[in-house]
Amino acid sequence: MEITIYQVDAFANKIFSGNPAAVCPLNEWLSDELMQRIALENNLSETAFMVKEGEVYHIRWFTPTVEVVLCGHATLASAHVLFKHLGYQKEEIIFTCLSGELRVRKDGALIRMNFPVDPVEEIALTAELTAGFVERPLKAYKSKKFYILEFETEEEIAKMRPDIRTIGEIKGVGGIIVTAPGNSVDFVSRFFGPQSGIDEDPVTGSANTTLTTFWAKKLGKKEMNALQLSSRLGVLSCKDLGDRAEISGEAVTYMIGSIMV
Repeated sequence: MEITIYQVDAFANKIFSGNPAAVCPLNEWLSDELMQRIALENNLSETAFMVKEGEVYHIRWFTPTVEVVLCGHATLASAHVLFKHLGYQKEEIIFTCLSGELRVRKDGALIRMNFPVDPVEEIALTAELTAGFVERPLKAYKSKKFYILEFETEEEIAKMRPDIRTIGEIKGVGGIIVTAPGNSVDFVSRFFGPQSGIDEDPVTGSANTTLTTFWAKKLGKKEMNALQLSSRLGVLSCKDLGDRAEISGEAVTYMIGSIMV
């Protein structure tokens, strides 16, 4: 069997930046085991598989170790593949997934994604949450998928070198978001997800979806710009839509190849 694979840098306007994702368009589903093994072999933070079902595309995402219920950057990468390489002519793509319906549309160079938002609640700032960090967070929060640690400055986020093994011992979520107000943008973040097989994700669409509503309430703004301060740097435009959020970015193709299985 030969499967076409695209590797796309998402939330980036040039290669070697943003977050790389693999995209595998399929005519029919492979077994869960085979998709997981392909994702492990790719060793990227996410590999997306999609199958056209009527007028919509069913999409699934795998890290090297687990299937996840929502992935922003690999959705952006998948939409980029459809628009740029597979001749998709409509302005909007409807994806269905474990998180429900995702609507993605093209707006010039930008791809705009409409995602559901998990509610966030403040929780106690426990020793377990802070043990992996030298820097002291101001507050702690929790959504369905993430813990969020709020810090005072962008410089703290940029310079931190957390203990990934200690963070990986925190159970019950897919990872830890660290965030602070930005100097030149509205907010900055990083994402550590050893629980999902990703020590640090370069740019995390689902985490920034959560942060959009979080910072919209704090800043009293509906539209914001954000940076994810990984070594590859991610640039995002964010819009609070209430119980949903719009996350936008660009994408570029790095590689097109074939998987032989």
